[in-house]
Amino acid sequence: MSRLGPRRRIDADLVRRLLATQFPEWARLPVTRLASGHDNRSFRLGDGMLVRLPSHERYAPQADKERRWLPVLAPRLPLPIPAPLAIGEPGEGYPWPWQVLGWIEGDTAATAPVGDLARFAVDLAAFLVALQRIDAAQGPPAGPHSFWRGGPLAAYDAETRAAIAALGGRIDAAAAAAMWDAALAATWDGPPVWFHGDVAPGNLIVRDGRLAAVIDFGCCGVGDPACDLVIAWTWLDEPARAAFRAALGLDDACWARARGWALWKALIVLARGEAHHDYAAQRRTLGELMGTGALRA
Repeated sequence: MSRLGPRRRIDADLVRRLLATQFPEWARLPVTRLASGHDNRSFRLGDGMLVRLPSHERYAPQADKERRWLPVLAPRLPLPIPAPLAIGEPGEGYPWPWQVLGWIEGDTAATAPVGDLARFAVDLAAFLVALQRIDAAQGPPAGPHSFWRGGPLAAYDAETRAAIAALGGRIDAAAAAAMWDAALAATWDGPPVWFHGDVAPGNLIVRDGRLAAVIDFGCCGVGDPACDLVIAWTWLDEPARAAFRAALGLDDACWARARGWALWKALIVLARGEAHHDYAAQRRTLGELMGTGALRA
């Protein structure tokens, strides 16, 4: 089975049933559904815990990976990251492993106001630099578990070129292809380093306008860090982008690959049409990459 059927909704009632059978010591705590990302459904458990359940079998390996590696990474990072507390087993009609994590106070940057965006970008860069400096020798190499983030962009070559063709005259296809070709040519030749894999506003916790924590390491691994720079175009403005780049200290080739990652995502979402939940955001990203009005009606 690859997807939950209509009788197997991921809701608070399912979480309560799973807790009652597997972690009865927590079964009486209140369960509150939270705004969730695409990969997992999240619920607050009492005051101090978070329950996350994968929404599809492709995300199921993330729970074990986070349990294995988050305790290794946490002491070496300048900001808090989630602390795994327990791994649940399939049950109650739910077919995959799920996890209980420690709660981190704050709101995500997707909803909370940020005081100084350039300072926020520098703080995020410091976190990523620290992550990249952690010994990566035994970490999980890029692969299906990270959706090839951290690996060669060539994994998405056919998909990207198909999206350029599908968008037809709505974009400058030659310019998009040239940017993509430049990204492919800027190959990674350094040693593998740790990457987060999904650096996005919804995974950055804000308190008092500052970056306070980083969450959701489901796509993490070791490899090329370029995928972690995509936020430069998806969310940061020009001054913050410049501050972010200066603080990271990565070379031009890494930034070329990062543009490739951002371009790939923007193109495939836009090619799928306006019904896609991320359409407006990716239209903005394409504009940041290729200039205002990059997508024509």
